[in-house]
Amino acid sequence: MKHKIPTHYQRVKKEYPSYMEAVDRMGEELRKTGPVDERISQLIQLAASVSIRSEGATHSHARRALEAGAKPEEIRQTVLLLTGTIGFPHAMAGLSWVNDILDKN
Repeated sequence: MKHKIPTHYQRVKKEYPSYMEAVDRMGEELRKTGPVDERISQLIQLAASVSIRSEGATHSHARRALEAGAKPEEIRQTVLLLTGTIGFPHAMAGLSWVNDILDKN
């Protein structure tokens, strides 16, 4: 699956390569700390992204969840499950960001 890497991300990676390498290594190490597989890891990070109202991170983790084998229904349910915690308006915003990605596939 091809996707455009955000310009801001590319700029930060170019201007601060050692910082971005450290962030990438941290993510890799955290995924190795326990039994949670990549699919579940991406769904958890998707939920966190929606909860902090980060459209870019939501797009990224929706893509990554798909790449890790999550079904569109699982991705949407992950967001809908947040309704009681973050509220209907925020869950709906997250769902619209997820649908930006899912509707392209």
